[in-house]
Amino acid sequence: MSVLEIDHVAIGYSSTLIVNDLSVEIPKGQISTIIGPNGCGKSTLLKAVARVLRMQNGAVYLDGKAIHQLKTKEVAKRMAILPQTATAPGGLTVFELISYGRFPHQAGFGTLRKEDYEYIHWAIDVTGLREFSDRPIEALSGGQRQRVWIAMALAQGTDILVLDEPTTYLDLAHQLDILLLLQKLNKEEGRTIIMVLHDLNHASRFSHFMMAMKGGNLVVNGSPKEVMTKENLQTVFNIDAEMAVCPYSKNPICLSYQLYDIKE
Repeated sequence: MSVLEIDHVAIGYSSTLIVNDLSVEIPKGQISTIIGPNGCGKSTLLKAVARVLRMQNGAVYLDGKAIHQLKTKEVAKRMAILPQTATAPGGLTVFELISYGRFPHQAGFGTLRKEDYEYIHWAIDVTGLREFSDRPIEALSGGQRQRVWIAMALAQGTDILVLDEPTTYLDLAHQLDILLLLQKLNKEEGRTIIMVLHDLNHASRFSHFMMAMKGGNLVVNGSPKEVMTKENLQTVFNIDAEMAVCPYSKNPICLSYQLYDIKE
């Protein structure tokens, strides 16, 4: 069962086409990850799903309804977006920034209600930020800040989380920390998670469904075992990969690789 249907979508800037006639269905209640080389259209596609960019052709359907025809607050109650480079106004505390996630549910002057506080405190607890809730954002490490942004998205109370490179700029331990948190939210809360990742092995380990893009086109989609093959990695990344199996997920991983056109 799909939660999002991307139907013959074409997206571009001025006369340059970035995503070309792409169609795919995103499964409900699963972790779906988009992979592909730099500039292939991954983030552009997410921006169209998030309604940041308008499409030149096609449509994105949220539970069967065209997403660009829905009201902004209606979409925000179903789908939370975490962009690639999120920035917060100076002087905000962790609690204050997370509280912004309740904006779609507020009316009038935006006074927080009992239900809003419940969502905010739940998001703080599930992301392990209780001891930091009164600290200013700028006093946190990169990994802690990323948790705050995820907590803000969670406070929105949506079924769907859309994250553009949530592990960017984080060290290995913090990358794993964030991905384990997303996996926990998927397993325990049933959240649908859609994200872009550059690390192929993380994508394979933590995803149920993968999409590989190249040059604005969808090359292949399916389970990690269907997408993470030697042949697909050659097509998408022009690499000759040595494949192995992840001991944690039993999904394929890229052990090492060589550029295909310089292999002896």
